[in-house]
Amino acid sequence: MPRWWVAGLLLIAVLGGVHWSRHRPIAPPPGVLAPDAPTQIDLDHGATLQRGDITLTTRARFELTARVLSREDYHVDGGASLAPTDLALGWGRMSDSSVLARIQISQENRFYHWHVTSFPIPRREIEQSSANMHMIPADAAVRAQLDRLRVGEVVHLQGFLVDAARPNGWRWRTSMTRDDTGDGACELVYVESVAPATP
Repeated sequence: MPRWWVAGLLLIAVLGGVHWSRHRPIAPPPGVLAPDAPTQIDLDHGATLQRGDITLTTRARFELTARVLSREDYHVDGGASLAPTDLALGWGRMSDSSVLARIQISQENRFYHWHVTSFPIPRREIEQSSANMHMIPADAAVRAQLDRLRVGEVVHLQGFLVDAARPNGWRWRTSMTRDDTGDGACELVYVESVAPATP
């Protein structure tokens, strides 16, 4: 086996270990850590922001304190340059470790999935108390803070729900409610501030 190939494998292993160490999950004790649902103030006349060739239109002022249920980072899909990280977030009883121990959670292809053998809380409560959110960092500092978030952490986010568009017709629209599920149910969040929250 060529030395360069071995060196490449070692580098990948080291980088993978560093990534896992930075993002390793934490395990809070049982109890509701983020009791309140997100707050949203819809805007009648949204402002526009420019990110390269992408125009963002603000739809609502948005704020929440939630537990990170899962995270997925993106590098090559069509939205990666705008929203490099998706966070699956939970509040209410979806922030309680005793409930989450009975729910399998994953993310892929910009979706958040959950599975249960038996429901620890009603299905509709799971749907209304958790969401997959595409994170658009407002600046490099916010991006660095988002990059440090770990599964199990409780975080406070402030910013805007936005729609995104490119001149070529590409569109990415935010959900405007926590009651929806499936395709189109994810929030597109322009994040102005992010900080750990004390339960």
